[in-house]
Amino acid sequence: MLIEGVFAAVTTPFYPDERVYYRKLEANIARYSRSLIAGMVVLGSTGEAPALDDTETKEVLRTAAEAAAPEKVLIAGVNRESLRSVLELAEVAAKAQYDAVLVRTPTYYSTQMTPDVVANYFRAVADRSPLPVILYNIPRCVPYQIPVEMVAELAQHPNIIAIKDSSGSLERIKGIVEATKSVLKRTVTVTPIFEAVTGRMLKQAIAQPSTFVPAADLAGGPALAVAPPVPALKTRTKEVGFQVLTGSASIILPSLEAGASGAILGFGACAPEACYEVYFAWKERDPALAAEKQNRIAEASTRITAGLGIAGVKYACDFNGYYGGYPRLPLLPLTAAQKAEVETLLAEIRN
Repeated sequence: MLIEGVFAAVTTPFYPDERVYYRKLEANIARYSRSLIAGMVVLGSTGEAPALDDTETKEVLRTAAEAAAPEKVLIAGVNRESLRSVLELAEVAAKAQYDAVLVRTPTYYSTQMTPDVVANYFRAVADRSPLPVILYNIPRCVPYQIPVEMVAELAQHPNIIAIKDSSGSLERIKGIVEATKSVLKRTVTVTPIFEAVTGRMLKQAIAQPSTFVPAADLAGGPALAVAPPVPALKTRTKEVGFQVLTGSASIILPSLEAGASGAILGFGACAPEACYEVYFAWKERDPALAAEKQNRIAEASTRITAGLGIAGVKYACDFNGYYGGYPRLPLLPLTAAQKAEVETLLAEIRN
């Protein structure tokens, strides 16, 4: 699976009484689908995944998948504290036509998460997951940072295709890229313009057979209004290695320059186009414009995502036309002063 470009780590909307607001989730996903980002991550850290029960988790995954455009790559956060529970959610994601799963280290027994335990856990997930696995390193939430050497080792597994690194360290991104350069490349299916081909795209192509009726078959009978043939899905292949994605919007450009394939961003939930513009300028080999676009979002992304957290991202979503709403307790909404700060930071970053 090609995991390349900018991905929005989407929020989970709630009613004021904290029920999941599925209609707003649908609306948000549909709007992201009209943007130029490569795809969305559902139920990552920004999606408040730990605050949802199993029933809510499964329904959020289903709702988002049904609302997403078929050409957008969908990644499901499937994190729980046991291998069995993670694999159950991976099966749910596969049935909903997600393209990959995002898996972090378990957290509760943090003192027992030795290198052997963690490596064995990720291998066990990858051995049995029906979808490709993306490792998730987020040391500010998980009290264990996956060592670069372990990433290089795990990258050899045929079902572990990428890592999202949210350490915020450019040196670590460089280290992972360098350490995984020798990983055997995989042949993946892509579109004629080298964009990802998703499972939903393939399913749609199969599910919409042509209803075209030749003129000769209508001779002597009434003319019927029929749909034209559905064009076949054209694909090609591409060789890709282990894919490294940054989770920090403040270092998108230097990460790409270091060899990262893209970014999965909480700031992408409220400013997807602004984040994509950094990637697009870099892709077009315009370093001056790319640097300008990166500098434009650096301060806002750091303060809103790292400083103000989930509540900050959700209010920024509200300010930029997505539905954010309040976080689920114990997280608290922003104060009036904090809201004003977000509005100032985003004054020139509207989507």
